[in-house]
Amino acid sequence: MPERLTEMLMDTWTPLIILWITLLPSIYMAPMNQSQILPSGSSAELKRLTEEQRVLNRSKRGWVWNQMFVLEEFSGPEPILVGRLHTDLDPGSSKIKYILSGDGAGTIFVINDKTGDIHAMKRLDREEKAEYTLTAQAVDRDTNKPLEPPSEFIIKVQDINDNAPEFVDGPYHATVPEMSVVGTFVTKVTATDADDPVYGNSAKLVYSILEGQPYFSIEPHTAIIKTALPNMDREAKEEYFVVIQAKDMGGHMGGLSGTTTVTITLTDVNDNPPKFAQSLYHFSVMEDVALGEPIGRVKANDLDIGENAKSSYDIIEGDGMDVFEVTTDVQTQDGIIRVRKPLDFETKKSYTLKVEAANVHIDPRFLSGGPFKDTATVKIVVEDADEPPVFSSPTYLLEVHENAAINSVLGQVTAHDPDVSSSPIRFSIDRHTDLERQFNINAEDGKITLATPLDRETNMWHNITIVATETRNHSQVSRVPVAIKVLDVNDNAPEFASEHEAFLCENGKPGQIIQIVSAIDKDDPKNGHYFLYSLLPEMVNNPNFTIKKNEDNTLSILAKHSGFSRQKQEVYLLPIIISDSGNPPMSSTSTLTIRVCGCSSDGIVQSCNAEAYVLPIGLSMGALIAILACIILLLVIVVLFVTLRRHKNEPLIIKDDEDVRENIIRYDDEGGGEEDTEAFDIATLQNPDGINGFLPRKDIKPDLQFMPR
Repeated sequence: MPERLTEMLMDTWTPLIILWITLLPSIYMAPMNQSQILPSGSSAELKRLTEEQRVLNRSKRGWVWNQMFVLEEFSGPEPILVGRLHTDLDPGSSKIKYILSGDGAGTIFVINDKTGDIHAMKRLDREEKAEYTLTAQAVDRDTNKPLEPPSEFIIKVQDINDNAPEFVDGPYHATVPEMSVVGTFVTKVTATDADDPVYGNSAKLVYSILEGQPYFSIEPHTAIIKTALPNMDREAKEEYFVVIQAKDMGGHMGGLSGTTTVTITLTDVNDNPPKFAQSLYHFSVMEDVALGEPIGRVKANDLDIGENAKSSYDIIEGDGMDVFEVTTDVQTQDGIIRVRKPLDFETKKSYTLKVEAANVHIDPRFLSGGPFKDTATVKIVVEDADEPPVFSSPTYLLEVHENAAINSVLGQVTAHDPDVSSSPIRFSIDRHTDLERQFNINAEDGKITLATPLDRETNMWHNITIVATETRNHSQVSRVPVAIKVLDVNDNAPEFASEHEAFLCENGKPGQIIQIVSAIDKDDPKNGHYFLYSLLPEMVNNPNFTIKKNEDNTLSILAKHSGFSRQKQEVYLLPIIISDSGNPPMSSTSTLTIRVCGCSSDGIVQSCNAEAYVLPIGLSMGALIAILACIILLLVIVVLFVTLRRHKNEPLIIKDDEDVRENIIRYDDEGGGEEDTEAFDIATLQNPDGINGFLPRKDIKPDLQFMPR
């Protein structure tokens, strides 16, 4: 109890004692009079020298004072005395007047012009303004003449501990890894104090933890927060709420304090292995499940979060390691078991697998805690399903000669029902693949037969689809592709590759090659084509031409002699027999047209027409056309000249003695209609010139005169 009373008294009287000590320099700061040092001699002389010195020399300042201080936040009933100005020139006769000017003069600070006392009239705050610069001067009260030059001094506002520390950046949030060792840095906080950091301990801060122990600690002077407890587990508690206090006055009694909060979150580390929720899983799957289809999920839980909770799954043992696979769902971290190979209930009805889950990211610091993996057993039961028929082969290849007979068997496909019931199978052809219905199939045994003749040269391959259907369940259908290759038979004779027309120069030489011809055969023998060329038997001794077989399976046509003439014979026809090497051999006769032409000296064909032979030698076709054009032009000029002469000889002026009157005939008779044929003579209308002796006009010449037929 006495210790508690003593502590209360200290808390009450300590600020007052500090205030009193602070005020002492201002209240009892007496003016320091400076004595004048005068020279030795009579008093009259001294008095005279003093008067001369006052008149001739600049008067020295008669007072000296240091900086003045005033305590902030002082609020008494009377204005506080800051200090007193006094000069030794003041004999005490009240003839000196003190004047104050500068910061706050007259408002904040007021001087007694008689005594020189300076009072603070308002409550001051050092945090708003720490010092004031003022100017003091002593003048004669009657004349207002300066007795001393102006003197500048400073009034400083003395600090008191009136501001508590503040955490400007609070509240704080920090993180630290879980399982950290003691002393691991967490964060640093900072508080500020508006009081004077130079004077006293008003701004000297000390930090402490009010809440958050024993998990964290703080350095008293640096405010660094560290872990104070080892092996803090995030999975047990993730977030901590810490209260930090900053106290001024060095943390002693009477100091002001401020607080802030720090929310500290433990971040995750991989300190927990994955663990399966159950040690045994059971799944069932139909045997006709599609490849890649999921059949079940397994789950290994991990208390960690984020990257530390990621696990990978794998099948490490079991009789279905090649039949099943397990993958990881990146969203849920589940292990998805999928079918890797087709299942067959009739072959194997169940599988047993051992699945392992292991962390992807392992922290070496915690390996001593055990392996970061776990295993579980998975049992999979295969259930029977009604399966479609299964062909004995995934594809079939059949061969048939193009001359095969109708209804001949090309091959056979087989299929069976894999189910235990073993339903009978019926076969058919998908007619979308056999639009021309060239093939048939036996529905019972699957034998494929020929329905129409085949031609390899038209279509060498036929691709059809065979359909197998269960008789007990028509929805169970299987399909298989069948490729039918048509084999070649020598049924096409060779012929010229193109229509050839050879040209023979009149000035050609004996043995000269006129043309090289080639042959083609639509058949495709295994050893390739080999053609035989020959002339017709009746033309074996042809006097004009002969043939020669080349090594590249072509034929050269040669001239036997020279001196061919277009006048004698313009065109020659040479029949050639072409035979292949097939069994039996096929042959055909093709005729080569050979045309005799006129050629230049270097063998270039110029003209192949017989009429061109009579043209003058040395005239080109262009020159001949020009000559003909000139002849036609001359004929036109002659015709025009004759026509103009004829027109010039004819009279152009009518003679005066000729009758130029118009021939007008007037009729007053009225016709009797269509049946009246006697009222008038139609011949008179047709030829009025013959009536009354009138003659035709002679003054003009008719343009055309037609002869009666």
